[in-house]
Amino acid sequence: MQPNDARKFKTLMQGVFDFYRQGLTEFTLNIWWKAMQSFEFEAISDAFNLHCANPDVGQFPPMPADVIRMMQGSTQDAALVAWAKVDRAVREKGTYYSVVFDDALIHRVIYEMGGWIRVGNKSEKEWPFVRNEWINRYRGYRMRNEIPSYPSVLIGMTEAENKLQGWESGALILIGDTKTARLVLAGGTNMALLDFTPLSLISTDKVRIIAQKAVSIAIQKENYKGCDKK
Repeated sequence: MQPNDARKFKTLMQGVFDFYRQGLTEFTLNIWWKAMQSFEFEAISDAFNLHCANPDVGQFPPMPADVIRMMQGSTQDAALVAWAKVDRAVREKGTYYSVVFDDALIHRVIYEMGGWIRVGNKSEKEWPFVRNEWINRYRGYRMRNEIPSYPSVLIGMTEAENKLQGWESGALILIGDTKTARLVLAGGTNMALLDFTPLSLISTDKVRIIAQKAVSIAIQKENYKGCDKK
């Protein structure tokens, strides 16, 4: 939602709380606003309607987690759907080709687990453990409603070899919804997501300054503890 959605969001919340005969305080409204801010207003409104009509829980006032679950499904469900795409892509296309999925989180999790080639080359014996680790990582991001930086393309063996030889990259395979996969491609990065800097490249003066600051902070903490004991 955008700041200009605040007024109609308040009206929606007031209507929901009136329906459940609950009072809506400013504190409660702020909690709901922060929890819902990353979603579209129309999706939130639809989710409230679905909650109210749910025969299992509709008689109880919703909590933010209930509404988010209506919009996204459970994190377990989402992770299983995403994993099914990964599993099928590995089995049917393999890791020879570079791929772009229609889910940015798939890219991030595969990157964290070593990349497309490494993940896809695991044995059948290792595959259940890969699946469990992958799902846990994916669920962690979904629980936080977070999409961190991710590689725009998951590099396959053909493209990796071509780059070593200085040749052009091969064609990409878009997996899932084509339009969404193109958006994932455009929104990713080709830059390293984790930098490694040899200490030898940092000047001696900078190292000395960093060390002095660390010592100074440690001394301040010890002095603070001493004051507390007095």
